[in-house]
Amino acid sequence: MPAAPDFPPHPDAHPLKRALISVSDKTGLIETARALHDRGVALISTGGTRAAIAAAGLPVSDVSEITGFPEMMDGRVKTLHPKVHGGLLGVRAAPTHAAAMEQHGIDGIDLLYVSLYPFEATVSSGAGFDTCIENIDIGGPAMIRSAAKNHGYVCVCTAPEDVAEVLAALESDGTTPLALRRRLAARAFARTAAYDAAIAGWFAAELADPFPPRVTLAGRRLQTMRYGENPHQQAAFYATAEERPGVATARVVQGKELSYNNVADTDAAFELVAEFDPAAEAAVAIIKHANPCGVATAADSAEAYRRALACDPTSAFGGIVALNRTLDAETAREILKVFTEVVIAPDADAEALALFEARRNVRLLLTGALPDPRKAGAVFRSVAAGFLMQTRDTAHITPADLTVTTRRSPTESEVRDMLFAFTIGKHVKSNAIVFARGGQTLGIGAGQMNRKDSARIAALRAADFGLNLAGSACASEAFFPFADGLIQAAEAGATAVIQPGGSIRDQEVIDAANERGIAMAFTGVRVFRH
Repeated sequence: MPAAPDFPPHPDAHPLKRALISVSDKTGLIETARALHDRGVALISTGGTRAAIAAAGLPVSDVSEITGFPEMMDGRVKTLHPKVHGGLLGVRAAPTHAAAMEQHGIDGIDLLYVSLYPFEATVSSGAGFDTCIENIDIGGPAMIRSAAKNHGYVCVCTAPEDVAEVLAALESDGTTPLALRRRLAARAFARTAAYDAAIAGWFAAELADPFPPRVTLAGRRLQTMRYGENPHQQAAFYATAEERPGVATARVVQGKELSYNNVADTDAAFELVAEFDPAAEAAVAIIKHANPCGVATAADSAEAYRRALACDPTSAFGGIVALNRTLDAETAREILKVFTEVVIAPDADAEALALFEARRNVRLLLTGALPDPRKAGAVFRSVAAGFLMQTRDTAHITPADLTVTTRRSPTESEVRDMLFAFTIGKHVKSNAIVFARGGQTLGIGAGQMNRKDSARIAALRAADFGLNLAGSACASEAFFPFADGLIQAAEAGATAVIQPGGSIRDQEVIDAANERGIAMAFTGVRVFRH
């Protein structure tokens, strides 16, 4: 490990005399170059960036004039040179550095502004392997890291907002403060880390390696929150590079800032309604504390909402509402009758938007699309000093996947109810029991330590709201370890049961179902959610 050299202290104020600009995203480039030129800053640049600055009539030196070497190897080699990195890394007040710079004719670079090759955008565009490889920036990250390491003398910018801060700081006396240079350095290292994480993640996907030896997570901060799960906890909301419609990518049309718990619940709600094809049926989910308190489908969203609300109107107060179709005026009127924290939908029509404008505190998020519930991806969960990583649960059960285990086979309508209930159970915290009939949840039991209690609670909640469970289907998202849970469901009125199966006591459960004339089918797939 290199020892820390005995350098003089970093200067608080450092003049900005020379800048190197090399950007793939040229938004605001000319305005930035002109602002620097007007402040007497000499400009150095590369390739297309230099050509754009020169075309604007501003004096700019090509980096090849500084290095004495032309760009070569199709632009792969242009800034990887001692006269560039020496200018970025040289500690001006250190005698050995100053002597080396003088000996080799290296002039200091006080500002580096680099936006990297658009690797992430190239991957998102569906480009081929070789094109993605060519869009891996090498010189850019190397310069950024050099400048960030030597932030005692160099301002490093990787985004237009960074440049804006530097220009504001130069207004007074043409210098930049050390505190600003340190903040910019921290951002720069985060940017190169995120860039490398994107490359590593893409490479792992190309190699079909879901769990490589090292995994790096990169996020872009969307919001600093007032607090986390509780007022004494701090929190922020970050977006990853994954292009999945949802709360992280939604357009916030109106409302107060989302809270930590709002984000978690909204994500749970939208992922649930995405299970249902909007072309076939409207679906509405009402979520409270990450669990659905009511889900329903219907021919239109307004009716789906009314049916979802009927399952548990008490818990719906202060909940999250998700739709799989465009929010229309009739549905908006129904939702606004109940205090609701967040509404999320793919879109909203003009009349619905006007209705929501009168209730500005209600948060309205529009995503533009639904996430694909069958699309592979990764999900993460933190633990002390580590994290768990698993593939997304893309399980989708169809009638063909069912194995009837009882003497009585379910009717067609019971099969529909069973599949609906099992789909909802996939989004309920375990142990989960869901009663449903006719595309409507009737009772939901969540998060209990045993399935019998979950079944009892689901039945009690249905009774509280006047919902009759007679002839309903009951879903358990994991197997019944004992017959008691199934017996509880049968006593509540269920005539059909769906569960994964796989318990050593499966026969005991099957016998209990046969004794009560219940139809039961196994899915062979567990959709447990811890």
